[in-house]
Amino acid sequence: MISETKLNIPIIRIEPARGWVSLKLGEIWPYRELLYFLVWRDVKVRYKQTAIGAAWAIIQPLLTMVIFTLVFDKFAKVPSNGLPYPIFSFAALLPWTYFSKALNQSILSVVSNANLITKVYFPRLLLPTASVLSGMVDFAISFLFFVILMVWYGIVPSSAVLFLPGFTLLAMLTALAVSLWLAVINVRYRDVGQAIPFVVQLWMFASPVAYPMSVVPEKWRLFYSLNPMAGVIEGFRWALTGSERPPLVPIILSTLIVCVLLYGGILFFRRMESTFADEI
Repeated sequence: MISETKLNIPIIRIEPARGWVSLKLGEIWPYRELLYFLVWRDVKVRYKQTAIGAAWAIIQPLLTMVIFTLVFDKFAKVPSNGLPYPIFSFAALLPWTYFSKALNQSILSVVSNANLITKVYFPRLLLPTASVLSGMVDFAISFLFFVILMVWYGIVPSSAVLFLPGFTLLAMLTALAVSLWLAVINVRYRDVGQAIPFVVQLWMFASPVAYPMSVVPEKWRLFYSLNPMAGVIEGFRWALTGSERPPLVPIILSTLIVCVLLYGGILFFRRMESTFADEI
């Protein structure tokens, strides 16, 4: 019989963590192909047996834009920073729709993959990461529609568009940072998954999606800027439409808060992932 040593078979030993574990992000790289297949699977499942397929990525923000235009522009007369209100609202709905969808899917990613977690070892961090990345497909489709909308209104972006990749990355990291915390809690308390749609809806009205940040009273703006999506949304509007540059404070605060949430979220997730198989 050939010994295991001669076959040179790698042995993976899974042990419970002691103390607070390190990030161990390098462990993800050998599983990059699995990450790709998880992303592709999420995209295929999303549009499986749908009549209009990827068009849903446009319909949701489009209908929301129409409702916002009727309520906040025609009736409430909310200012739109000198932009046509459809452009003003859709520029904010781009990052917000991506964030809300990615957050909902990422929080449920661990529980919905219970069969995979209990049978195969892989870095569990791949699950919420795949959900966040798969949402970029819908984001890209919506973005193409927004380009058509800008051409229709004759709006040409300024050089600020060069900052768009940075704000897109910040939106992705925000979704991942929040979902890492809530995905772990959702494993033990399934109430999180039930409450998230309502919380996200409230979060939208607490973010400058339907209105500009300038309508927020000056004394409350610093507190308002603690919302990490505030800086992301204002940054998107500026980068896409070339409107007045937003204050740096909300953007800097958003970036700092996201970095802290992301670092703590990865630590928390890695610390608790050894218990997933038992609690799911």
